[in-house]
Amino acid sequence: MRIKKNDTIQIMSGKDQGKSGKVLKVFPDQGRVLVDGLNMVKKHVRPRKQGQKGEVISIPRPLNVSNVLLMCSSCGRGVRIGVREESGTKIRFCRKCQKTL
Repeated sequence: MRIKKNDTIQIMSGKDQGKSGKVLKVFPDQGRVLVDGLNMVKKHVRPRKQGQKGEVISIPRPLNVSNVLLMCSSCGRGVRIGVREESGTKIRFCRKCQKTL
């Protein structure tokens, strides 16, 4: 998986299509990413303590990694990324402008 934590990504499909956000967590075994403030769903929470009220909260849900693209700072939009090896380390780069990410 080429998307890492703290990357800025753009959503390509779904209800939040075209929006961008920061990756909070990556689930490589499931092929999903959790994005801050996007793909929000409402969850009904029951009261746990006496006197506490039940409420409806919004929480982010993970997105499939195939529905997101990494944002390139120089291109200013979501782009496909490639990986090349430079001096023994893998470097991610933008396939449009060839700059390292």
